[in-house]
Amino acid sequence: MKRAFLGELEEVILLTVAALQELAYCASITQTIDHQMGRSISFPTVHTTLQRLEEKGFVDSQMGGATPERGGRQKRLFTVTAAGQRALIECRQIRAQLWEQIPIPILQLWGA
Repeated sequence: MKRAFLGELEEVILLTVAALQELAYCASITQTIDHQMGRSISFPTVHTTLQRLEEKGFVDSQMGGATPERGGRQKRLFTVTAAGQRALIECRQIRAQLWEQIPIPILQLWGA
């Protein structure tokens, strides 16, 4: 099976969609990343990345109901697909394998 390639930003956004579940829309994703990571990211950057993830088949989207706080406009809600789940699991496994290869004395020096 072909390995899924995720850039760092794609991985962070995909993880955020998974964490937010039914509340995953562009603004909530942007706010969560800013809050959780202390990393300022623009709305258009998140939007473009979500489009790319959808093209890759890692997320699906659908329009939610209109809300008064959005002036009657709908939100585009995102969910992680089975392919997106597999990509995240693979990323986690690869990172874990890399961490395991760091010698314990080095980790101790780092305070990890």
